[in-house]
Amino acid sequence: MPLTRRSLMDAAAARFGWRRVYDTTTQVETLLTEQTQTAYTEAPDHAALATAKNAHELAVQPGVLDVRGRVLADVLYLEGVLTGARNRGLAPALIERLEDVVDHGHELTVLLADTVRTTAAVHAGR
Repeated sequence: MPLTRRSLMDAAAARFGWRRVYDTTTQVETLLTEQTQTAYTEAPDHAALATAKNAHELAVQPGVLDVRGRVLADVLYLEGVLTGARNRGLAPALIERLEDVVDHGHELTVLLADTVRTTAAVHAGR
């Protein structure tokens, strides 16, 4: 988001790595829309780079390992968020959503690990 569209707090949060709290559904939807737009704007660059770099199975491996490591770290962080939500008796709907996210995150890490194993297996089978 261009600086002209952000509040001073948003700019400071971005600069110093602070985490903002969005307390209205409108703010949340705006943020989610901006995140999605940014990701899709950057996607062609990522696709071009991946197409150029990933000429064989082992070339895929470092990127997948990197993503798996980041996803795993984030999922473990979210497990802590879930534990805190449970311990504080937060809304059951929120706890249920967090449980879903953690479960899906673990599933994603398993799929990514399988993908890495496949890169090595395919290479070894040549």
